[in-house]
Amino acid sequence: MSSIERPLPPLNADERTTLESWLDFHRATLAMKCEGLDDGQAAVASVQPSGFTLTGLVQHMAEVERNWFRRVFAGEQAPPIYDPQADPSAPDGGFELAEGATLHDALATWHAEIARGRELCGDRALTDTGRFMEQDVSLRWIYVHMIEEYARHNGHADLLRERIDGTTGV
Repeated sequence: MSSIERPLPPLNADERTTLESWLDFHRATLAMKCEGLDDGQAAVASVQPSGFTLTGLVQHMAEVERNWFRRVFAGEQAPPIYDPQADPSAPDGGFELAEGATLHDALATWHAEIARGRELCGDRALTDTGRFMEQDVSLRWIYVHMIEEYARHNGHADLLRERIDGTTGV
């Protein structure tokens, strides 16, 4: 039994509630995939030659949260978290594990980025825009993209967790 709350998104709600609920559902799913693992387990790579790990995936999603909500939507000058020298316009980083990287630290950073994103979006309309590829991009589009990003990576997390300890589902 998981200690992480993951309520089913409401079946009949307004658009914003639906989008935010599905995004939170997928965030909780990733957290559940990491629950109960130690740092060594969370650093187990998927299959050779890939170095893809659950810790790296959590780090990556912290970068994705930072990119879309802080850089793109709010226009903040927030450098990449895990490779500050990386090009912030290419936000696919975070997968590589630095020596001493821990799942606990990755989760804490990810949760902080989620909280900051919620702060920045809480009182904004779905039609409000940020800038992406020199074009306006709506908060609605960003929410849909984030749901898609999490859904895809949660499939990866399913396979990683099964490889680590045989846990499936969730």
